[in-house]
Amino acid sequence: MPTFIDEYGVAIEYYAWPVDHPRAIVQIVHGVGEHALRYREVARALNAAGYTVYADDHRGHGQTGMRQHGGDAGQLGRLGPGGLRATVAAVHTFTQVIRQAQSTQTGPAHADLPLVLLGHSWGSFMAQMILDQHPADYQAVVLTGTAYRWPGYLESGDLNRRHKHLGETGAEWLSRDPAVAAAFVADPLTTGVPLAKLFGLRDAVRILGRPARGLPAGLPVLIQVGGDDPVGGERSALKLVDAYRRRSGLTDVRMIVYPGARHEVFNETNRDEVLADLVGWLDAHLPATAQDDPADD
Repeated sequence: MPTFIDEYGVAIEYYAWPVDHPRAIVQIVHGVGEHALRYREVARALNAAGYTVYADDHRGHGQTGMRQHGGDAGQLGRLGPGGLRATVAAVHTFTQVIRQAQSTQTGPAHADLPLVLLGHSWGSFMAQMILDQHPADYQAVVLTGTAYRWPGYLESGDLNRRHKHLGETGAEWLSRDPAVAAAFVADPLTTGVPLAKLFGLRDAVRILGRPARGLPAGLPVLIQVGGDDPVGGERSALKLVDAYRRRSGLTDVRMIVYPGARHEVFNETNRDEVLADLVGWLDAHLPATAQDDPADD
């Protein structure tokens, strides 16, 4: 696996799913307690539609976490020196790594390809933070399983509370597909330890915040959430949409709510619909150019 080194000297491992003649690049930002390879099917769907995909294992997570913590899986999810701030900074550094890699591999013609920031759950919170500080670095943003990062709109308690009668894994809140919960708990690179316990109170509080004022008006944002998502759900996502429109000044914000779906919309029973909506939205906002067509070479 390729790596880059963050500002604290932590080696961040990442994956790349390239395509020839990409129409854009998608950078996936995964959630807490999981890792990038849980997005392989998302990457495959995006590849089939002509998008190159990159995803890293964040600090403390996946292969990055195993290396960082000396192979101790019991420490997965713990971010290490610099905490949340360093983790968010490393995700943005990864954007720059992607840009450099794309320029090196495909040459100047593709160096300025549109870059989409796609964040899920905690990854969507980090994406919101990065967007506040570096909006010019991205040509589109997708937030899934997301929420308005403010008390009363973001659930921090027992996320499985209203779904625990449906099974015994403790992960039933993730999806209506029982196989998803089973696979999550069986995965040696995942952890169900709550975010607040993994990060500590100080970093848990740092997740809170609101969209910045005066973001680039034309930046398109897609929000995809399940109607039965305990993290935020429709009410919280609506608040986020309103904030992006009224506070940030964005003019192209779309929200799709999937009735009955839970937190991981890409792993839901209607995952094909969710992925088709994602690809359709991306295609509409990032139209292919002549140089994207191999027949023109």
